Amino acid sequence: MKKVTSADTAVMINHYKNILEAEGIPCQIRNEHLNQIYGEMPFTEVWPELWVLKDIDYDRAKQLIDAAIIEESPRAPWRCAKCGEENEGQFAACWNCSAGSDHGM
Repeated sequence: MKKVTSADTAVMINHYKNILEAEGIPCQIRNEHLNQIYGEMPFTEVWPELWVLKDIDYDRAKQLIDAAIIEESPRAPWRCAKCGEENEGQFAACWNCSAGSDHGM
């Protein structure tokens, strides 16, 4: 077994677990409930961790997680072509009029 990554929330670590399992990589989450002792230990030590069960899957798992992190990273702000409203990069639709994004603008 090898640790692939950790995350500050159970939601994020479960998201990563789903990515790996969708690719057929068996994995498990550790430290899922250590947040209850937050403050008694350094916060990064109580974050949930994702481990691959087979060492041979580690490199592929790391690639998948790294790609997911890059894909989910915020993009540059964009202006809505329909209403002209400025939107943050992570949104695919305008918050004002719900039109789809055109990040090229």
